[in-house]
Amino acid sequence: MKRMLSFCLALALILTLCAGCHGAKRKDAFVIPDSFDTSKTYEITFWAKNDTNITQTNIYKKAIADFMALYPNIRVELKLYTDYGKIYNDVITNIPTSTTPNVCITYPDHIATYMTGDNTVVPLDKLFADPAYGLGGSELRFDGPDEGEIIEKFLSECKIGEDHYAIPFMRSTEACYINRDFVERLGYTVPDVLTWDFIFEVSEKAMEKDADGNFLVNGQKVMIPFIYKSTDNMMIQMLRQKGAGYSTDEGEILIFNETTEELLAAIAPHAGTGAFSTFKISSYPANLLNAGQCIFAIDSTAGATWMGSDAPLCDISEDKLVRFETVVRMIPQFETEAPQMISQGPSVCVFNKDDPQEVLASWLFAQYLLTNEVQIAYSQTEGYAPVTSKAQTSEAYLDYLSRAGEDSDLYYRVKLDATRLLLDNTENTFVTPVFNGSASLRNAAGQLIENVTKSMRRKEIVDDAYFDKLYADIRALYRLDQRNAMADGRAELGALPTMSKVLIGVLVGTWVLIGVYVGVQAMKKRKKQA
Repeated sequence: MKRMLSFCLALALILTLCAGCHGAKRKDAFVIPDSFDTSKTYEITFWAKNDTNITQTNIYKKAIADFMALYPNIRVELKLYTDYGKIYNDVITNIPTSTTPNVCITYPDHIATYMTGDNTVVPLDKLFADPAYGLGGSELRFDGPDEGEIIEKFLSECKIGEDHYAIPFMRSTEACYINRDFVERLGYTVPDVLTWDFIFEVSEKAMEKDADGNFLVNGQKVMIPFIYKSTDNMMIQMLRQKGAGYSTDEGEILIFNETTEELLAAIAPHAGTGAFSTFKISSYPANLLNAGQCIFAIDSTAGATWMGSDAPLCDISEDKLVRFETVVRMIPQFETEAPQMISQGPSVCVFNKDDPQEVLASWLFAQYLLTNEVQIAYSQTEGYAPVTSKAQTSEAYLDYLSRAGEDSDLYYRVKLDATRLLLDNTENTFVTPVFNGSASLRNAAGQLIENVTKSMRRKEIVDDAYFDKLYADIRALYRLDQRNAMADGRAELGALPTMSKVLIGVLVGTWVLIGVYVGVQAMKKRKKQA
């Protein structure tokens, strides 16, 4: 019995050590150093997102070069991704091996999942307030904003629970890019504030054809009047405008409600006629808009440089391009007097490392991205708005805004109209609750619309039974149900690794043997006493 007990204890110790070797290393919570050690060299990695906009890449490179000139002992390595989802997947993959980047462009929904690791992401509130190295700190070698100069609405979006785990980098919202010529050809006038009823009515009117099967409005064989790029945002904003449930701050899932079904039922007929479609099903809205095959294209304000006949990033051939006047409006509303529109855009988080000095170096670089030089330069590439009042009220930025339409590149009118849309409506924007699992809920919101649209195109019957099955399928696909954030987090983590299961089994077995051993010894003692 003693030999067996010793063997089990030894095995448990070995498995514990193995689990520690192959799993994520436990990190202590980050503590701000008293001073930054400039005698050592720090290599930090910066993961950022870029599509095909070489100007943005050059802005990143210049920001890194300028920062390293100020801090010669900090080397910054840039790694570019074409998709935020790919950044997210790589971070999740690297958390167990402690090979996350130092600084990362990301979204709060993603950060909430990163935080399932042990002290993986650095909470920033104490860094914000640090007099030496915090926002506007005395020891900074650059003119960064203080905390009061970050737009409060944007900064609050980076708060998860009681702490900020990111700083905003750029902000955008969604806009409706409209072919005014087609709207007026159909006998309508573009209103200052769009409604869903207006868009669907005009879109159905645009489906009329001539005897040869050409659409009357454009004379072509192809016309998809209304295309939405991000159907997750579409559903989220419709629910918000209706005052219906989506989720609670604690992570309770509320989206599977009667209002959601009513909205889907209202969208379905227009999907059935072909008046409405989505990016995933049809194509990129800008390409169809610029080819005269779409009237209402809803996409991010950050996509403005692709929209319109003179768009600097228009990527369809010249022979397909149709000339028209592009106007920009906020997304459609149910109540025009109280508009609601989503706030989106990338933020920056800092990952914890074993060396607090390395983390401090990372924080210094993250802060540098909030300087006017970086903020204004990056916002000018697309329809983004700077996240600091320091940049927004600067002479250089106000001059930029005042020159809309001077050319079709830097001062492209549609891009500046989209930017002003956000600047003028910042207080009308909102964000969804962030918790571990909120990224999955966002995907589920869009999938509801995608599935209904596909079903209508296939001539399926969309009725109460259909919605019952749809809700069940989406719940199963994204592992959603009515539960709190902690329960949702456990589901996201999935099954325990094999090593952990073995370790638990050995530990349980060891305690059983200990109990048996103690019991046997007690019985022997009683027999001797008898």
